[in-house]
Amino acid sequence: MTRVIGLTGGIASGKSTISEHLRKKGAVVLDADAMAGELSQPGGSIYDAYVAHFGSAILLSDGTLNRRRIGQIVFSCSEEKIWMDKTTHPLIQAELQARLLEKKQQSVPVILLDVPLLFEAGWDKMAEGACLVYIDEPVQLARLMARNGYDRPEALARIHAQMSLDEKKRRAKWIIDNNGSLPEALAQADQLWKEWTHEGLS
Repeated sequence: MTRVIGLTGGIASGKSTISEHLRKKGAVVLDADAMAGELSQPGGSIYDAYVAHFGSAILLSDGTLNRRRIGQIVFSCSEEKIWMDKTTHPLIQAELQARLLEKKQQSVPVILLDVPLLFEAGWDKMAEGACLVYIDEPVQLARLMARNGYDRPEALARIHAQMSLDEKKRRAKWIIDNNGSLPEALAQADQLWKEWTHEGLS
């Protein structure tokens, strides 16, 4: 029987690293961000919605979306953030559900719904439980500034636009603590993989 697990975390929490590790162990990963990226290409449903709403000012010279500019707009204006979520979530969810149905029919052991906004969007209901990649906010802030080149206010705006990791921790069924080293986090992921697949158990 296929198990469907929601995998989530805050921005710069290390969720993608854990997701890729579990993919290599045999999980089928349905990546909501990757789907959003596909739908955000010229001709995609999200691309068309953004251009209709914001106009050509959010396009780069090659006609693709200027993600940095869009981020600056929506993370500095709560009304624009609400519009973005209301517009994009149903489009991504429809794609996610279609792929989930397809993979379930292939009888794979574990399907991971890799969704940053799993709880915010209410998509945790699509899984039997949620696994959270958790880090403390000071660690998260430092990693995000180093990774994306954001200044402190810009990084904090993105962190605080999401549900707090402490609230996600209360809602999650499984926790991977990523405050320490990468090997420590991957060891926790390996343990969960054994639990989910009963690997190594008779």
